[in-house]
Amino acid sequence: MISSSLARTAGAGLSRLLQPRSNNKSLLPRIAPNAVGAVRNLNLHEYLSMDLMKQHGIATPAGYVASSPEEAENIFLHKLNKGDTNNLKDAVIKAQVLSGGRGLGTFKNGFQGGVHMVTKPGQARDFAEKMLGQELVTKQAPNGIICNKVFLMERMYMRREMYLSILMDRGSQGPLMVASPRGGTSIEDVAKTNPEVIFTEPIDIIEGIQDEQCERMATNLGLEPGTGPYDKAIVLMKNLYAMFIGCDCTQVEVNPLAETPDGDVVVCDAKVNFDSNAEYRQKEIFAKRDFSQEDAREVEASKYDLNYIGLSGNIGCMVNGAGLAMSTMDIIQLKGGSPANFLDVGGGANEEQVQKAFEILNSDDNVQAILVNIFGGIMRCDVIANGIINAAKEIGIRKPIVIRLQGTNVKEARTLIDGCGFKMILADDLEDAATKAVGVADIAAQASKIQVGVKFEGFAL
Repeated sequence: MISSSLARTAGAGLSRLLQPRSNNKSLLPRIAPNAVGAVRNLNLHEYLSMDLMKQHGIATPAGYVASSPEEAENIFLHKLNKGDTNNLKDAVIKAQVLSGGRGLGTFKNGFQGGVHMVTKPGQARDFAEKMLGQELVTKQAPNGIICNKVFLMERMYMRREMYLSILMDRGSQGPLMVASPRGGTSIEDVAKTNPEVIFTEPIDIIEGIQDEQCERMATNLGLEPGTGPYDKAIVLMKNLYAMFIGCDCTQVEVNPLAETPDGDVVVCDAKVNFDSNAEYRQKEIFAKRDFSQEDAREVEASKYDLNYIGLSGNIGCMVNGAGLAMSTMDIIQLKGGSPANFLDVGGGANEEQVQKAFEILNSDDNVQAILVNIFGGIMRCDVIANGIINAAKEIGIRKPIVIRLQGTNVKEARTLIDGCGFKMILADDLEDAATKAVGVADIAAQASKIQVGVKFEGFAL
């Protein structure tokens, strides 16, 4: 069902690991994902996450961000190497896109990989030229995501690669520290093949992280008590937790956490998410949000407090309530159609929000029919009707609209629709609405495929 495919939007992948091993030998239950649309967590670029860690006393490699090929080359030669071209130190250049799997990705210009080693003059410029302004396609971003910056970081020689994260966990109802001695690879893959090497520590959010918890985790990572790396790992865990709480994070993921030959413990790569409900007290962090990395439709919807997630189908959905929205998408699938989006206007939407929601759907080139499914409890059906009618008056109706309304002021809504002068298809129930929406979308899709215009009564496609 389509609802399960949306689970990826609801929280960190870590919270869905199956049966990680805890230090008290008990197994955590499988954790259900958050309700779709209820959470919008800010995700920062790697270079910004690294800067934030430095501010909290967490060891990271030297690194600088560049927006042009010339700037990238200057960083490699004069900041990471201090101008000494006779004894150059290697560096790593990374495409700054908000997606995992960058190293295995491919840019749309054909350049392979979003992570490369820089070993000689000219390479930084060459790599940056092929990355900047290009879209990187990864498993997580199959449609591509624009790269506007690259991050150059000193190369770290690692004696050991580990994994460490802290996240908000529904099962323990608080912060959870997760660690594994097998870092540098996908933690999801490790969870499937070797769950016994994933260790967890639930943290009491009132008491905070305890010394004995950090000591157990350092031991589980394979570090020897009494050594420098062991002690440094404990300090790093405490600082990481302080950042997690102080910055209202929902997840801090370090992979890999490296032990160097010199005995240092360093964060080599990190992903940090922040609770968007804390934006009012984390203004400096949220000011760094990169809108270019997000779906423009989702950004526009968020300005009006609409919960929108773009999908790949051709039937636009406007529904009130996340559960009803997911049921609507499921029945569209059941009837042989494919939803183009998840769009929950909520229970307290006003006419302006409804109008904006309709405009977003109407402007989507992939949408060939719109299904409005409203159950008027808190939300009044006449408010929905007025919002759609106002949008139709301003931008016109180019696509068939199927409307199913039930609940508060449904008679008034139907009267408004009947007298508005625009043709809209009214349905008696959800099954009827889905059948009609799939039918008209299929007609429009077939006509488009053979490049034949089709006109419904009251609509032009």
